[in-house]
Amino acid sequence: TLLPGFNDVFDSIFNDTFFSDRMVTRVPAANISETADHYHIELAAPGLKKEDFKLNLERNILNISVEQQSENTAEQKNYSKREYSYSSFVRAFTLPDSANSEGIDATYTDGVLKIDIAKKEEAKAVRRQIEIK
Repeated sequence: TLLPGFNDVFDSIFNDTFFSDRMVTRVPAANISETADHYHIELAAPGLKKEDFKLNLERNILNISVEQQSENTAEQKNYSKREYSYSSFVRAFTLPDSANSEGIDATYTDGVLKIDIAKKEEAKAVRRQIEIK
């Protein structure tokens, strides 16, 4: 593990407030990780445009939503199984107190929405080389 209590922190803090398990299959899967000075959320949501996403922060809850207008194209495909058609979804993540709400960046490339959340200065992992005397 990265830090003592690291997994407990993620289990309790980054819990999905709306969907505790993936019973709702139309909700994209998320990877959550941590580096020394950021938390990272990656959401696999292929087939969308960055304009389809809405991100907002209310208190310490980060809401990620998609409202997609379904467009009927002339070319209709027959799907035997269709698993990534996200016409609309909401995922909500409760941010830890150590997150800096002023420092949130999001990018959407290759079907993955990446959100970087800066940590507050005091929460950054303190690392230094210790000199052997």
